[in-house]
Amino acid sequence: MPKPAEKRGILPDVSAAIGNTPLVALDRLAAGLRPRIVGKLEHMNPGGSVKDRIALPMIEAAERAGLLKPGGVIVE
Repeated sequence: MPKPAEKRGILPDVSAAIGNTPLVALDRLAAGLRPRIVGKLEHMNPGGSVKDRIALPMIEAAERAGLLKPGGVIVE
């Protein structure tokens, strides 16, 4: 069950925003086409990329395994 703050659109932390990117109708670009064409705005992820989706579980796994500690550096 969502917490009251989440019901108001306030997320508990930035990681909760990953993957919750909006869909937008591309009606002008795809006029007359069926089914309706939509685009997913992945640039609206906190890091500005679809890579956020895979980065979060990778970082969490590295933390659990003790490979990444507070203050550690990640190089892409």
